[in-house]
Amino acid sequence: MASAGVNVLRYSALFAGVGYGLYHQSNINAVNHKAKVDRDFAHQASLITQAKAEFKKKNMPQESVTKGGEVISDPNDPKFDLEGYLTALMGEKAK
Repeated sequence: MASAGVNVLRYSALFAGVGYGLYHQSNINAVNHKAKVDRDFAHQASLITQAKAEFKKKNMPQESVTKGGEVISDPNDPKFDLEGYLTALMGEKAK
């Protein structure tokens, strides 16, 4: 039969191992939780970037310049831009 000192040593080692296991497992869980939060944040940031790009593409003003480089001056044209036309007109007068 083992002496009392040996039993104390055995149980001390057992409880120290259990305590270390709990500590180590909590650290692993904390690292995994932080990684999950970082992944979720990166995913949300990419969704926001994608939504901003779609919004910009959807609400982008139409081209007010023809392929030849001339400003559209017909007010009945759906691509007519008054500001662009006036800017071009002021540029012509300055020349």
